[in-house]
Amino acid sequence: MIEQRSDEWYAQRAGKFTASAFLDLMARTKSGPSASRTNLIARLVCERLTGKAAKSYSNEAMQRGIELEPQARDAYVFEIGAHVEQVAFIDHPTVAMCGCSPDGLIAGDGLVEFKCPGAAAHLDYIRTGSHAEQYRWQLQGQLWVTGRKWVEAVSFHPEFPANMQLAMVRVSRDELAIAELERAVIAGNAEIAAIIEELNGMRKAA
Repeated sequence: MIEQRSDEWYAQRAGKFTASAFLDLMARTKSGPSASRTNLIARLVCERLTGKAAKSYSNEAMQRGIELEPQARDAYVFEIGAHVEQVAFIDHPTVAMCGCSPDGLIAGDGLVEFKCPGAAAHLDYIRTGSHAEQYRWQLQGQLWVTGRKWVEAVSFHPEFPANMQLAMVRVSRDELAIAELERAVIAGNAEIAAIIEELNGMRKAA
């Protein structure tokens, strides 16, 4: 199996809208699309022109999440008593240049997504379950791409007492949000294609 964050994994994702970027795709301001959406479109144009995916930016918090994910998975499996199947990347079955890398598949209907935040954020997630809303577009995007019915949003912190290390919220499909996301991806693909066509036209004119 291809490992996430390997060269092969990045190659699979090159130029594609992915679940981790759906928040940027859907971001809006009062005057229109946000700067983060504009930057996303520019990045994907570059990736489609070069055939190479930009390596993900990683700060200290992100690196923490990467390092703790195996431990979070073990704790979750122990808690729910179900097998979690790891996957690298899943392409959308009908929408081009779009896919996701869920942290795991559960049985025939479920997914799991792990977050390993700092102590203060984990405390908030235990008390409010706000991580389910904070990562809404990523979670709904994973359900859209995979066709599954639910995803468990899991926050993990190994230094909390054993009964507080996991904060779990099961999120069901939101068909209205999924339809909105699908329209946004299709529009984004059309925008990228138009930019590439414009660039090719400029080269021919020169």
